[in-house]
Amino acid sequence: MTAPGASPAAAPYGLIAGNGRFPFLILEAAKSRGLDMIVAAIREETFPEIEAQGVPVTWLSLGQLGKLIDLFHRHGVERAIMAGQVKHKQIFSSLRPDWRMVKLLAGLASKNTDSLLGAVAAALAAEGVTLESSTQFLSPLLAAEGPMTPRAPDPREEADIAYGLGVARHLAALDIGQTVVIADCACVAAEAMEGTDAAITRAAGLAAGRPLTVVKVAKPKQDLRFDVPVVGPATIATMRAAGATCLAVDSGITLLLDRQPLLAAAAEANIAVTGLPRP
Repeated sequence: MTAPGASPAAAPYGLIAGNGRFPFLILEAAKSRGLDMIVAAIREETFPEIEAQGVPVTWLSLGQLGKLIDLFHRHGVERAIMAGQVKHKQIFSSLRPDWRMVKLLAGLASKNTDSLLGAVAAALAAEGVTLESSTQFLSPLLAAEGPMTPRAPDPREEADIAYGLGVARHLAALDIGQTVVIADCACVAAEAMEGTDAAITRAAGLAAGRPLTVVKVAKPKQDLRFDVPVVGPATIATMRAAGATCLAVDSGITLLLDRQPLLAAAAEANIAVTGLPRP
């Protein structure tokens, strides 16, 4: 992307791509800024359409830390970002560690997702690659504070939000999950490893037709380098099918993927979407 006679181009960014639309949005944002990117696509997660984005793509499996480091060194990558979900259950069921990952795992006191990804970030830093927050590319997609749909939460939903917020913040602090599904000020379902949409679907089977409110928060010390709270149009579709009428998310930190289609779908379904003030 360097014009003749211009100064040499900056080193490319490395993109560690998980599933969903998130990595594609990052690539679009990088292209609009004239930034080069090298993609490390996770074989168990990344959509194959990533290869049609006009950037170099290398496929690797979970646990191939050595291959990731070698890829970044080969292309002169000094800064990298993670974008797209890697399901927690994948980390435990599909991880086939190479010798670098085995060494990393051996040094972990706790093998939860945050500890593992934090250790990967430290290993990259030791190799001269700084892991940065992906939100720097997508700040317009962050949730605003207050109602983001024409309909604000009604009194029933406000009561559910107030109750659910206390439960969700407690669970998030324990690194169990970040989403709870509430009905009549009772917790019907709490997210664990299955993810937000699966927790909502599970709640629908337990709620006996009662309207549901979904509350999603950030962890007290959310590390935005590898763990960004995300909702997308699929979440609204899941809520609609489950009979959920309200979605409350932490403002300023939660990404609304495909923001306008998400809010339009919510408005069409009469689902209130609101941003919570950060504590």
